[in-house]
Amino acid sequence: MFERGLQKITKSCCFLTMSLFFGYFSDAAALELVVEDQHGSKLANAVIELHFNAEQLAKPNLPVATMDQVHKQFLPELLVVQKGQQVDFPNSDNIRHHVYSFSQAKPFQLKLYSGQPKAPITFNNQGVVVLGCNIHDSMVGYIYVAGSKHVYKTNKQGKVTLPNNLLPIELSVWHALQTAPLENKKIITVSAKSKHTITVNTSTPAPRNTFGSKFKAGNDS
Repeated sequence: MFERGLQKITKSCCFLTMSLFFGYFSDAAALELVVEDQHGSKLANAVIELHFNAEQLAKPNLPVATMDQVHKQFLPELLVVQKGQQVDFPNSDNIRHHVYSFSQAKPFQLKLYSGQPKAPITFNNQGVVVLGCNIHDSMVGYIYVAGSKHVYKTNKQGKVTLPNNLLPIELSVWHALQTAPLENKKIITVSAKSKHTITVNTSTPAPRNTFGSKFKAGNDS
């Protein structure tokens, strides 16, 4: 009886040691980044892109992404794609929209339409593409075109988890409300630490009126 009890204790200790061992390396394998503004408020939808050499850039044959239009808003407000990826722009509203962008990374326009455009649009250049609607000026959306397949968005708590085996690594941080020009990205180098807090200075955009509310175009309801 004593020997059986000793064996059980030994096995329990062994399992506990193994759990602690693997738990330690599981925690060590994760790097948590927290992005916040200058007031300490956590920033959701901050884009973290890891910088690698050319061999580690995005791969071809990427799926077609979707930027929808619902209730006079772009959905999602921020879409992250990779260089060379195509984006579809369905209009799920029961009114027509005229989608456009003057952004250097991808100037384009989809003239007044409803339903499904004829073809998706290819985004071949890295950068930030700001979307607008020529009919509803309050509609603003963003497409972040990444050069790396290692690109992430922070959650509602401003957090993102990265694998620690990539460290040290240079990365960029971008947010739609940053006070820096929208084309700019904050570049930092992260070393082997378990948690980093990154501060991005932001400002609240002024409210925008819509063309529809001013001129009540026949296209609108």
